[in-house]
Amino acid sequence: MSISNQKILIVGGGSGMGLALARRCLEAGIEVIIAGRGEDRLQQAREALGNPADLDVAIVDVTREDQVAALFARIGGLNHIVSTAADIEGAYQLLPELDLKAAQKVVESKLYGPLLLAKHGAPRLAATGSMTFVSGIAAYRPAARGSVVASVNAALEGLVRALAVELAPIRVNAVSPGWVDTTIWAQVAGDRKDETLAAMAGRLPVGRIGQPDDIADAIAFLISNGFTTGTTLHVEGGHRLI
Repeated sequence: MSISNQKILIVGGGSGMGLALARRCLEAGIEVIIAGRGEDRLQQAREALGNPADLDVAIVDVTREDQVAALFARIGGLNHIVSTAADIEGAYQLLPELDLKAAQKVVESKLYGPLLLAKHGAPRLAATGSMTFVSGIAAYRPAARGSVVASVNAALEGLVRALAVELAPIRVNAVSPGWVDTTIWAQVAGDRKDETLAAMAGRLPVGRIGQPDDIADAIAFLISNGFTTGTTLHVEGGHRLI
């Protein structure tokens, strides 16, 4: 299915996987809107992408329904919606130290955010359009300190299956990344980021950690394949096998 001359909203497009996808979509001739909470980050992303005419930016907090509704009222019709956004700061804690407010931010950004994007975005999507959300390996390989992220990722994948039925023929899918070298690891591992990622690279069957472009590839497939819906695409270097 050709995706040139289409229009895509990428929430979380200011960095990491979202930024990699934005670059790929622009190269494919797609009109791109990158959205997020941080204006400075979005402007830096615009500059990194070469400030092309087919790129727009939008400030939005996807946990705020009024802002999500206003966003879609402004941008109008779309072909695809993607969200890579996640607020996990402070959520990777053992239960005795877990801050409920940090846990709530994960739920709001990774579950309520996609729910609101679907509620207000579906009426703007073409019938051949799609939504793609990002879950993660924690739903399948949970670890100590990761109970909140594991449960929210699993819940998001359940939401994807339900939306694929309710919103058909619009396609709704998820990508489940493994360990990907993004800025989020500074929050998870701190000063031990490089050591932690290197140790996992040595365990994975593919012998390396994922890169944002790996996940962008997977999302691009789900956007362009008209026969895939209600599916979670695992892009994790064989992590589920170890």
